[in-house]
Amino acid sequence: MKRIASQRVLVVDDEADIRELLDLTLTRMGLVVTTAGSVAEALAALDGAGPFDLALTDMRLPDGEGLAVVEAITRRNLDIPVAVITAHGSTENAVAAMKAGAFDYLQKPVSLAHLRALVGGVLRVERPARTEGGARLYGESPAMLEIRALIERVARTQAPVYIRGESGTGKEQAARLIHASGPRAAGPFVPVNCGAIPDSLMESEFFGTRRGAFTGADRDREGFFQQASGGTLFLDEVADLPLSMQVKLLRALQEKKVRRLGATSEEATDVRILCATHKDLAAQVSGGAFRQDLYYRLNVISLTMPPLRELREDLPRFVDMLLERYGVSGPRPRLTPAALQLLLGYNYPGNFRELENIIERAVALATGPEIGPDALQLLPVEDDVPSPPALAGGESLQDYLDRVEREVLLKALDTTRYNRTQAAKRLGISFRSLRYRLERLGIK
Repeated sequence: MKRIASQRVLVVDDEADIRELLDLTLTRMGLVVTTAGSVAEALAALDGAGPFDLALTDMRLPDGEGLAVVEAITRRNLDIPVAVITAHGSTENAVAAMKAGAFDYLQKPVSLAHLRALVGGVLRVERPARTEGGARLYGESPAMLEIRALIERVARTQAPVYIRGESGTGKEQAARLIHASGPRAAGPFVPVNCGAIPDSLMESEFFGTRRGAFTGADRDREGFFQQASGGTLFLDEVADLPLSMQVKLLRALQEKKVRRLGATSEEATDVRILCATHKDLAAQVSGGAFRQDLYYRLNVISLTMPPLRELREDLPRFVDMLLERYGVSGPRPRLTPAALQLLLGYNYPGNFRELENIIERAVALATGPEIGPDALQLLPVEDDVPSPPALAGGESLQDYLDRVEREVLLKALDTTRYNRTQAAKRLGISFRSLRYRLERLGIK
């Protein structure tokens, strides 16, 4: 572990008394402090007095915004965690700074207890090496490579992340990978299915209870926030939270404090919030089912998991991986060409979770070393979806996939009179993904 005494902190604030207070507090923690009163002084300190292990910057400075300090650190690829100091009521500025790369924020007047907890959480624990551990997102398609690159960036921050995507696209896996790749990896990862908790138990499940709070409460009990202390709290299906609980959750996130059921005082919390839902949260806000202020608090950074139909080039790899997993005894089962053809042409409304179910069932139902079409038991496809062409003799799997993809793309382009935006929408993929596929296949 790194020793605190050897670590350096840059404090940027235009108020001399605030600089003095932070300097005194951090020095007593054994840290070496450099102070700056403006953006220009901060940039000069980064050039001359560094390297720093942590930076604290006010948002309002005489010659600009603290955001410029955050952006300079990010632009220079300096491995310096940044926390912003913001006046009460200007948390939207703090959100902007967190999107730019800051990991947390402090509100004025600065709470010294909160300051010490924040600094101690960053500097007392040696940052673990970036490792995926048990959390993995497989695939080498452009969409999956882009998701993994984004996860690598957001894992360094402490900003809340909103993970969107259809059911079965791996939203929890993405959340686990963010946790495992960041500075909180040594702490707990606590997943919560918000739709599975009865409304009457919401508050006690999230915030905990004190002994005697209600009949049968014979001991203190930790809630999700306490269980996730020092780690990550993942709120799955967050759109299912009732409005009454949304208000309490918003306060907990704003104040970074919770009150157990039956308690008379609040206790500080130290968790990173990740959330996910298969619903359109913006539409839920428009319809009045989800609070707008909570939505903006959770949606600091957004990440969209691609559906399996956008990962066609990864399908053979996924199928092989699942056959390896479920073929527990004897030689690994093989798919017949007809079965493979069906899998490659299927649309997977249930995404990866459905593919797992299909392969596990097929392995169980197979009567020999080969898996035929009947063992797949695929759901019937829509009538207007053409069957994929058969494998040509001697044709490699990649050539077959390219041929099928080319035919599908050309048909979509022909149907939309070569309007690529409409073709991408018709295919259920992003415009960027369509452009990549057209370039890869040489379609002009």
